[in-house]
Amino acid sequence: MGQFFIIALTSTLYILCIFEKKTPLRLLLFIFICLCSQSLVSQEDFLAKQYFEDGDFDKAVVFYEKLVAKNPMRTDYVEGLVACYQQLEQYDKSEAILLKLLNQRNAYPTILIELGYNHTLQEQPQKASEYYEQALAKIEENPNYGYGMGLRFQKYTLLDYALKAYSIAMEKNPRLDYNFQKARIYGEQGDIERMYQSYLNLISDGRASQANVLRNISDFIGPEPDNPNNLKFKKVVLQNAQKNPDVLWNQLLSWLFVQQKQYKSAFNQEKAIYKRGGEMALQRLQGLGKIALDDNDLSTARDIYGYIAQNSANEVVVLDAKLNLIQIDLQDPGKKILENVDNTFKELMAIHGYEAETLQLPIAYAKFLTFNRDNPQPGIEILQRCLELPLNNYGKSYIKSTLADILVYDQRFNQALIYFSQIQKDLKNDVLGQEARFKVAQTSFYKGDFDWALTQLKVLRGSTSQLIANDAMQLSLLISDNSLEDSTQTALKKYARADFLAYQNKKKEAVGILEDILQNHKGEKIEDEALLKQAEILTQLKDYEKAEFNYLKIVTFYPHDILADDANFALAELYRNVLDQPDKAKAHYEKIIYNYQDSYYFPQARRNFRRLRGDSIN
Repeated sequence: MGQFFIIALTSTLYILCIFEKKTPLRLLLFIFICLCSQSLVSQEDFLAKQYFEDGDFDKAVVFYEKLVAKNPMRTDYVEGLVACYQQLEQYDKSEAILLKLLNQRNAYPTILIELGYNHTLQEQPQKASEYYEQALAKIEENPNYGYGMGLRFQKYTLLDYALKAYSIAMEKNPRLDYNFQKARIYGEQGDIERMYQSYLNLISDGRASQANVLRNISDFIGPEPDNPNNLKFKKVVLQNAQKNPDVLWNQLLSWLFVQQKQYKSAFNQEKAIYKRGGEMALQRLQGLGKIALDDNDLSTARDIYGYIAQNSANEVVVLDAKLNLIQIDLQDPGKKILENVDNTFKELMAIHGYEAETLQLPIAYAKFLTFNRDNPQPGIEILQRCLELPLNNYGKSYIKSTLADILVYDQRFNQALIYFSQIQKDLKNDVLGQEARFKVAQTSFYKGDFDWALTQLKVLRGSTSQLIANDAMQLSLLISDNSLEDSTQTALKKYARADFLAYQNKKKEAVGILEDILQNHKGEKIEDEALLKQAEILTQLKDYEKAEFNYLKIVTFYPHDILADDANFALAELYRNVLDQPDKAKAHYEKIIYNYQDSYYFPQARRNFRRLRGDSIN
């Protein structure tokens, strides 16, 4: 800070020298003095706050006294000085400042709360109460004080007084509405049922959106159905449903069941909503189906999408549901299932054909033929026919992206690169364009052109998509680290081959090549990369024991390497979602929270950790 001040002075003197002949010297000196004064104030402000935050109140008070002397009208400086005196237990000085402020013209009555709190700190409840009551009396005179006074009471956790402040203001001026603030206070007081009812009143009366209210309620809801707060919420909702039947209560129960991962129960509520709302409620059912599918509750997801397919009158919605049913079938495909799915696709293609409104169908069929049937040529022909449709730039790029993916699968790398490059050019600033650039790098990696892959990846490390930027950084480091250590890039070429085989859905062959790397390139930088990639494929093959072994090896022997957070997160997900070992999952989420705070996985790890810990409040 001192260096900055010297630089500022030097710069000002330089300006004075240049303009002295053109500008009156007195004016220049005045400007110079103002600049010096402002710089000093900024420096004192910074130091006062820094010392206060560090708990060095003896030093902080010196600077706050100077700041208040120079700027007596700055309330933030005055409040800072009062807080310093209180921390130093110099309550007489803080009271003197507050009384002086109170006697000023147009003094804001929150000063009365500050005076009361000053006595609370001295364990003088009677005197404190007198000031708090005076503050409430001011709201009687002017209800518009209610919001500011309520917030100040909340600041000092004087919640009963805060409730009184809001209630008095609303009573005196019915146009004021502080019910949201009151509901939050009930929660802070532990009066959970009253809080829930207050929030639900806000929704039912149309004074707050359902999304906003549920965002606040979610802080009190846990993932376990027997969580006391969950049971209270369910009780309050059911009581309201008995008094005043409305679809709102079904929506709230459905939301609760989703938080508890009871998707079948949520589905029952959504069916009731659909029967009342018809097609307008279909979006909710589609959303629930996706949640159940993403959470691997395939049975419920199948029921939901089957219900949509049978009941919707919208052919696009029905098609989307049937495609999701196919996706569920493909979660564990045998030869018979693949044949049935192929026949289903053919039937759907016969109905819908090639239309811009139902593009998702031929795209899904082309992917199925390629990645599930190992028959890319018909998929390529389907997508080439789609490109003949009258589509906008984005639609064509989306088809080209899938077509290029299939060409990569078929090892027609150069043709794929042409399509990816076209997407980059047509959608420069779009995520799809950035994704295409990453696929150029990935394709170049598969074919062993590591230098060109690195060129593309350097650009992508600044991508607006965090996921693309993260993937680009990891692939870039994989190439650069293993090129420096081994100029022949032998292990890197093997890894690229394994990665490509995994892309082609030839998972067992990929596992074998990765095992070759682990056996014949021990101690090389690529070892942790091979362990992670193999673990990911083993998880897909449902060989969970071996996958767990690999992940544990990474977190044990490579805790400071770039893949440590990936391994910890993958291991936590394995324990949480597959192996049903929540305590172990919690331990690995916790490692990410405390040891890898810059990780891409940090936000999700924190959310999952809190859920497993049973947190119900911020």
